[in-house]
Amino acid sequence: MHIAELLALNARKYPNPEAIITASSRHTWSQLHDEALKLAGHLQTRCDIQPGDRVALFMPNGYPWVLGYFAVISLGAVVVPINARLTAGELEYILADCGARLLLSSASQQKELDQSDSLRRSLLMLDDPASLLAEEPNSFRAPTISPADPCTLLYTSGTTGKPKGVLFSHHNLLTVATSTAVEMGVRHESRLLHMMPLTHSAPVHVFLLGGTLTGASHVVLNEFRPDLLLDFVESERTTHFFGAPVAFLLTAAQPDVRKRDLSSMQAWIYGGAPLSTEQVRKVRDALDSDQLYCVYGLTEAGPSGTLMTPEEHRHKAGSIGRRGALHTEVRLVDEQQHHVADELVGEIQIRGEGMMLGYWNNPQATAECLTEEGWLFSGDLAWRDSDGYLWIVGRKKDLIISGGVNIYPREIEALLEQHPAIAEVAVIGAPHEQWGETVKACVVLREPVDNIEQALRDYLQPLLADYKMPRLYQQYPSLPRNANGKVMKHKLD
Repeated sequence: MHIAELLALNARKYPNPEAIITASSRHTWSQLHDEALKLAGHLQTRCDIQPGDRVALFMPNGYPWVLGYFAVISLGAVVVPINARLTAGELEYILADCGARLLLSSASQQKELDQSDSLRRSLLMLDDPASLLAEEPNSFRAPTISPADPCTLLYTSGTTGKPKGVLFSHHNLLTVATSTAVEMGVRHESRLLHMMPLTHSAPVHVFLLGGTLTGASHVVLNEFRPDLLLDFVESERTTHFFGAPVAFLLTAAQPDVRKRDLSSMQAWIYGGAPLSTEQVRKVRDALDSDQLYCVYGLTEAGPSGTLMTPEEHRHKAGSIGRRGALHTEVRLVDEQQHHVADELVGEIQIRGEGMMLGYWNNPQATAECLTEEGWLFSGDLAWRDSDGYLWIVGRKKDLIISGGVNIYPREIEALLEQHPAIAEVAVIGAPHEQWGETVKACVVLREPVDNIEQALRDYLQPLLADYKMPRLYQQYPSLPRNANGKVMKHKLD
């Protein structure tokens, strides 16, 4: 099976149940399928899009986004989702890198589109698909599509350097979707709330396709706001939500959160970074739910990786789990690719059927990231406790080496996150003339505190070895994050 067949199957099995619900519209599976094929026919006859061509999507979440996504894939073309928050220059780089034949966009992106003549040369606006397709004859000619054919090209968020295109086949993505449906209990009756950008791997591959696999309903909003999350959980009786940890922390801080009826929710799923033990407690108390799932993975893996269930959160909150999700293996290795013993730090590697085909037009980068046996280097450093649970200590490239000694930022961040004055924290290495690097803590405070540096030193002193102690502190109004919610440490001084 390929993804276009999945959409057709849902239209036959569930023609009348709602597929896509937005703040202003509702669409059944039959409508989505019919309009996707009509748009595919338009792209085929009016824009000459052929199998294998790259077609970019540059717009916020919404029905036009979902419609464009399925239309492009139905053509046997490769859809290139591009985050709606990117600048014109960033957009131009991706379009040139992938050789896009067509850009699908909307009026919300007009500012960026107006900044470049090249962006308007092959452009189709999808603000009002009904009007666009009103006079369109049913001219779609279905191509032959194999599950092994490429269908999606996602660009990494580029926390360092230029983003790379990550190419996936139908088989890769349906594998990841199946894993999600099984592990998270996504059924036809489920109602998935989407507020994270669908231009990133977990929202689109794991949850949009995971729900589509079972014919679930998708509630799709074009932005994340904690008050909107609470409103739509109540009004639409949603059952599953995925978000970055910061989305959960902001929602838990809403003054009326405990007054809301969130009883429909069956799975609160977070990923991109672990929540600390204290953060899990706050979120669980605020949402009045113990149904928290932690997922860990990389875009290059589908994403797939580890999974931690609600039961495991009760005694291992802060970990990323001890097993790979369905169809996925995870291991911890040293520099020589040997398994590391418990309590020792190693690099996480991932292998599974959801793994990317490779980086777009970059075989060297692909070879550097994958072993001959198909293991993906994650770049994440972790240790395994005696029960087999993995605890991330930082990124391999984030490793601080001070006086020849390795220091792992995540260990220090986890402690500082528990201090009541700290809202956000990122630990980085700062240049030091004698030691090479010294530890610097970049903090966001909940409210002003007198002599916060001394207060944090006093707090950490009994908890942390002296050589790991931050020597420098800097306050920020907020930490710079990419669209996935990950902190961009390279933008911190």
